[in-house]
Amino acid sequence: MQWGGRFASGPSAVMRAINVSIGFDRKLWRQDIRGSEAHAAMLARIGLLDPADEQAIRQGLRAIAGEIEAGRFAFEDALEDVHMNIEARLTERIGEAGKRLHTARSRNDQVATDFRLWVRDAIDGLDGQLAELMRAFADRAAAFAADPMPGFTHLQTAQPVTFGHHLLAYVEMLARDRGRLADCRRRLNECPLGAAALAGTSFPIDRGMTAEALGFDRPAANSLDAVSDRDFALEFLSAAAISAMHLSRFAEEVILWCSAPFRFIRLSDAFTTGSSIMPQKRNPDAAELARAKTGRITGGLVSLLTVMKGLPLAYAKDMQEDKEPVFEAAEAWALSLAATTGMVRDMEPVLARMRALAGAGFATATDLADWLVRVLRLPFRSAHHVTGRLVAIAEAQGVELAELSLADMQEVEPGITADVFSVLTVDASIGSRTSYGGTAPANVAEQAARWQAALA
Repeated sequence: MQWGGRFASGPSAVMRAINVSIGFDRKLWRQDIRGSEAHAAMLARIGLLDPADEQAIRQGLRAIAGEIEAGRFAFEDALEDVHMNIEARLTERIGEAGKRLHTARSRNDQVATDFRLWVRDAIDGLDGQLAELMRAFADRAAAFAADPMPGFTHLQTAQPVTFGHHLLAYVEMLARDRGRLADCRRRLNECPLGAAALAGTSFPIDRGMTAEALGFDRPAANSLDAVSDRDFALEFLSAAAISAMHLSRFAEEVILWCSAPFRFIRLSDAFTTGSSIMPQKRNPDAAELARAKTGRITGGLVSLLTVMKGLPLAYAKDMQEDKEPVFEAAEAWALSLAATTGMVRDMEPVLARMRALAGAGFATATDLADWLVRVLRLPFRSAHHVTGRLVAIAEAQGVELAELSLADMQEVEPGITADVFSVLTVDASIGSRTSYGGTAPANVAEQAARWQAALA
């Protein structure tokens, strides 16, 4: 029993089951070994560890890393967690020197350090995945910068946009996701090591040295906060939940676009599955599963917020429940990003279908209203009213606005001329949206190129 002489008998089976964390915190083994190497080097520098012992510890830890990498390390539930498993094996390998490693630290600051290192590593990997997905969207946006599709509000046809413009909206979302990760990384990059259990230590340790060795910007300034803070995990989960929501929105669009009523895109066999009884089916299961994983990620955020909300300072064993939500969210997020990137590169737009529907549903009504304002100088509210009456006439006749006769239009507004028909085409509509951020093809091509250059 690593926590020694205080207890006369061991814990009950139930206590062991609820207390043990090695089943999930073994994921921290790389970070634990890095932290221990830095701690041992610092102890040797200040004279609390003989150089020979520090060398033995370093060699022993690297040998243990090799054992774990090779799958030869026997993690034991009786040793509770990854920290005690590695320390016990170290002592088994190198003897008394291994027992000196825990000088001037506690499992409280040790796990806080390991967890920060793990989250930081996860952020770096996920940031790369987000950038790759942005590149995929930007590449497809550049390819389809001028191809029209219906733009929607309330899932009702609103105005024509280009397919490239629609895809670039997700590049902007993902850029904000990366910004949130960068903010999280910057704030978490303080080192808890040396805070010990909660009050610091009486040993003359050099916390700046260990912080620098582990790539942190500085040591955490308050020992109580250092061991009890899990804001970094909550921020990570929050960033994950927001990004997963973005991926889910795109997944929902993919699901709609693949459906027979839309038929906007096709996905290959690589990202679809069949039906057990309906041979004609091609189901967008990759999109559906990416959409579903949002619940797992959001659930992780709510779970950890609930764990932390009532905890007094400093450390409580409740905080052992901090890791599984983060581990699961990171895995689900990474898988969703990979699936989404694959779908973006795989999808084949049905351009003729999108173009045919881009002008349906009176999608150029706003262009008509704008023409009335620009050419006839009507107040916009008056132009809106005139356009509404013309839409009603077209609807009654079963035609689109561009198919109304000039005489029909002039019955509502005598000043209308044949020039109005020049703005009622899909291409004229999208070409006119030249304001910054608008859907004009030249705008879209420029924005896509800008992102491609930034992400190169």
